[in-house]
Amino acid sequence: MSATATHPPASAITELNHWIAGVPAPGTSNHFADVYHPATGRIQSRVPLATEAEVNAAVAAAAEAFPDWAAQPPLRRARVLFRFREIFERRLDEVASLINREHGKVLSDARGEATRGLEVVEFATGIPHLLKGEFTEQVGSGVDSFSMRQPLGVVAGITPFNFPAMVPMWMFPIALACGNTFVLKPSERDPSSANLLAEMLKEAGLPDGVFNVVHGDKQAVDAILGHPGIAAVSFVGSTPIAEYVYRAGTATGKRVQALGGAKNHMIVMPDADLDQAADALVGAAYGSAGERCMAISVAVTVGANTADALIAKLKSRIAELRIGDGAENAPSGEADLGPLVTQAHLDRVTSYIQLGTDEGAELVVDGRNTRLPKGDGFFLGATLFDHVKPTMRIYKEEIFGPVLGVVRANNFETALQLVNDHEFGNGTSLFTRDGDTARDFARRVQAGMVGINVPIPVPMAFHSFGGWKRSLFGAHAIYGPEGVRFYTRLKTITARWPTGIRSGVDTKMPTLG
Repeated sequence: MSATATHPPASAITELNHWIAGVPAPGTSNHFADVYHPATGRIQSRVPLATEAEVNAAVAAAAEAFPDWAAQPPLRRARVLFRFREIFERRLDEVASLINREHGKVLSDARGEATRGLEVVEFATGIPHLLKGEFTEQVGSGVDSFSMRQPLGVVAGITPFNFPAMVPMWMFPIALACGNTFVLKPSERDPSSANLLAEMLKEAGLPDGVFNVVHGDKQAVDAILGHPGIAAVSFVGSTPIAEYVYRAGTATGKRVQALGGAKNHMIVMPDADLDQAADALVGAAYGSAGERCMAISVAVTVGANTADALIAKLKSRIAELRIGDGAENAPSGEADLGPLVTQAHLDRVTSYIQLGTDEGAELVVDGRNTRLPKGDGFFLGATLFDHVKPTMRIYKEEIFGPVLGVVRANNFETALQLVNDHEFGNGTSLFTRDGDTARDFARRVQAGMVGINVPIPVPMAFHSFGGWKRSLFGAHAIYGPEGVRFYTRLKTITARWPTGIRSGVDTKMPTLG
């Protein structure tokens, strides 16, 4: 754990580009953000922060490309995505290595991220079927009615640091398949995956301007939200920013889906397989160093005996976790947990550990005292709190790090009420052997994604991902059938041909019967 970043010679730092109209576009703002290697703390590249003019250029390129791309038959658009899928699968290890170097998650987890993104591409290749409309013959005498779904135009995606490849791939494959053109604003903390995706799309034959990347900070986000040429915005990130994006985007007439934060609970019943539950909790709470919107950060144990037994099993498993770079041939060897993304984020997470002790929670395992890799990397060990109360900030707020809190409940109803009373409603899970309890939980729990003996219930690509309450702003979840609906608008045509018109003027409401 370091207090200051290591600065290599300027000649060793790579300067990244935007991607506009099918080619790399050097930044013109003369403002940059440093991109770190989280395992070493060293600056490895600089990313340009776009001006409003650069965002405008990307939107202009997308707008110019839209008419021809939208006019392509869905089958041709799908064939581009088929070729992209083949290229991405061939270069998947390259993508994973890039994620590891810029985000810090271990290589096996990065491969998993890339694979889950690829699944959305595979879903999007079925767009000829997904865009099929409905047809009704003879809705009235000599009258037929049919529907179609048409693209919106230029759409934008604003994506977070924790999944630099997967979350963009939740958005653009479906948007492009539906006939839209796309402007991506990835996180400035780990931006290179977006450029690599753009290169692969070009190699797959995507026409120039259909997919563009602008890097940046709030200035770029505000330029996207205020641009009259952008029809829709997809966002994934924290709840305060999700709410800001939703309100600012809809105020300018945009369609917006904004996925926010989470405080995902796992309820552990007395009849649960506690070994299975402990294994699941450790993976779900500490995988990717807790930097997942679907991480389990609260375990609600039902009954004192359940809590005591589960805590003992968690402690033994946490002690076995390996912390390190997680890259192939890394000096630290194979690892389960990598570093956090930046020093600033590490400082934020460690401040919550101190806050938890100040609030009176029992610190069972202190990740600050874990033996960590030597050097200046942004490492933190797994942390476990017991006797967490619903009034504590460490319970109420999203920490987004390897910190798990245990809340003790006397019965199932109290445990369920804890989940339902929380302001977030992204994901939740129940571990039990009882089918009646599981069915009751699935029906009554106030969350968008529910797991039964599944700790991280992220829906597959042919379903849709989205929370409830302050975890989602807007009417549409992301990817799957909801993604197709979000990136298209419905048009219904009612037609009668002249030979079928038998009467003259009729001023009453048509019934067509």
